[in-house]
Amino acid sequence: MKYQNIKKMVIIASYFKGETYGLLGPQMAATVIQENASCECIVVGVAREDSPAALKEALAAYFGEERAVIGFSSLSARPDLFALAGELKDEGAFTLLAGPQADVDYMGEVRYDAWPHRFKGVSDSFSLALHGPAEQATDLLKNPDRGHRQQISGLLVSNGASGVIHHPRKSWDERFLGRVNWDNIYRVEGGTFVPHRIRTGQVLQQIGCPHAARERWVEVDWPQTLARRNRQAVRILLKGCSFCDVAVDKGFYGALRLGTVLNQIRCLPKGPDGRKIPFELINENALPSLPRLLQEAAETGLRLSQITLTLRADWFLRGEHSLREALGLARAMGMRIHLGSVGFESFDNAILRNLNKGLCVETNLEAIALMRRLKEEFPDEWGYARGEGAIHGFIHPTPWDTDETRTNIQSVIENHGLAADILPDHSIPLIIHHASGLGDWIREVEAREGIRYSRLGAIIEWWQEMEEGSG
Repeated sequence: MKYQNIKKMVIIASYFKGETYGLLGPQMAATVIQENASCECIVVGVAREDSPAALKEALAAYFGEERAVIGFSSLSARPDLFALAGELKDEGAFTLLAGPQADVDYMGEVRYDAWPHRFKGVSDSFSLALHGPAEQATDLLKNPDRGHRQQISGLLVSNGASGVIHHPRKSWDERFLGRVNWDNIYRVEGGTFVPHRIRTGQVLQQIGCPHAARERWVEVDWPQTLARRNRQAVRILLKGCSFCDVAVDKGFYGALRLGTVLNQIRCLPKGPDGRKIPFELINENALPSLPRLLQEAAETGLRLSQITLTLRADWFLRGEHSLREALGLARAMGMRIHLGSVGFESFDNAILRNLNKGLCVETNLEAIALMRRLKEEFPDEWGYARGEGAIHGFIHPTPWDTDETRTNIQSVIENHGLAADILPDHSIPLIIHHASGLGDWIREVEAREGIRYSRLGAIIEWWQEMEEGSG
């Protein structure tokens, strides 16, 4: 079938009901597509509570007589969105999987052909998949015919019984990373798309995580539920944190030029006070360059309201001098620096080692002490606490929990008053994406023990053994 004059595209992304945040990845991709493929492109945030029937009605109204061209990105491994893509494809839409983990989720879990209970991938739900920078999609949209596809970088296409053909992706190109149209996001209301006004955005300063550049062999302990049967550790090669699928997806590319970052900030909407809306600076080691960023912003007339940071505890400590300088600048600029999240993850050293965090409990506690001191010194410019909107990383339960680890963690929480300002309202259970480092670990556990864990889409349910004969 020939595709001609693709004029419209919708990118569907996971969203939370009642929120007003922007979606940097999908919205930047839509911007790149609209500016480079002569194709109108919007983003639709879809919450779990949204009606699939209302969404389909809105899609039909948007595309009219044209064939629907629908991208799916940043899906948070939601099985309902994978299923929706399959339904739309069966109804005649062209569906494209893109964004984080697009390649591994399209292809499925390793050796699923030999192990039927493993995640089989979602190639049946999508016409194609695309892994890597958004500008690769412009070539596809300009000429989606089959004969042209072999020239498209990052493309994945199912070849039936022969498997998946996977073209190498392009490297990141900063020419496409300096602009975002923050007005291109919509929500579904009453069977139609309505513009969604955002109140917080994101600015990309670093692609990937430097911790993911550190490849090392790590011994991960056996699950405690099976420890009586088999106590060997599993030796796996890891890049970054063992649970992090981003480390596998992006690795570490590096930082963008300051000019590119400032251009992104210029694109942010203004709030009622005339300043740029608060934004998260995506860079897990942002402190060394933060003073210069603030200085350049001030000198070029960019009035900022708040920068939110997501940092590792060890890099936060190393960057204390730069942070103090940045806080002084923030005071002069009348803005805030908000530490929105630190990935503490645990307050037990054995669990931190299994997560391959590369730090210890003492480092976490030193970081917390510094966060509190800075609040005393810069009360108006600095925020870090749960009551100020921060959500710090705390993973619990994990497969390695014992009476000893629970006692250790509770002792640290009580002795250092973490419940008052650090701990989130709810901990996050350990999530094992099939393509993360821990995916290799749990598959080895399954093989040695002769057991099978359930899969919930792309997620391996380490707490749920399958019954004999199921799957």
